[in-house]
Amino acid sequence: MKARAIAGCSILLAALVAIPVSAHHSFAMYDQTKVVTLTGVVKQFVPQANHAELHIVMLAPDHKSLAKDKDGKYVEWGVEMAGTAAVAAQGITATTFPPGTVFSVKVNPLRDGTNFGSRISPLAKCPTDPATNKPKLPDAGKHCDSVAGYTLVGGTAF
Repeated sequence: MKARAIAGCSILLAALVAIPVSAHHSFAMYDQTKVVTLTGVVKQFVPQANHAELHIVMLAPDHKSLAKDKDGKYVEWGVEMAGTAAVAAQGITATTFPPGTVFSVKVNPLRDGTNFGSRISPLAKCPTDPATNKPKLPDAGKHCDSVAGYTLVGGTAF
């Protein structure tokens, strides 16, 4: 009888522990020894309770157009961040990063090479040229933090 009670408690404890673990992943899937700096255009802000995401289309290396792969498709990346409430407290929302916003961010990329990363820096927003209402883009090889008038959101040092 005692063995059954212990076994029953063990099963219950295992079930209670497994539920939160399956509902949330660790960051082991990201290569924390690598840092990639991305500069691109917001395609979509995805608010979620556990992790907000920004989906972006990368700028081409010359920063004069959007990057395309060998098949002619736009090169897209996803940026995983903290939960929506946490990033909103830092000023990162769908309103502050609407589609078309150009920004730079540093991420730890996925270990499997998929174009997705975990945010490790503030977001550096490229400023908008008031005369043209278009973003001022960084020079080739540089990022939004090099453009006069850029703003940092979600931190103080890029």
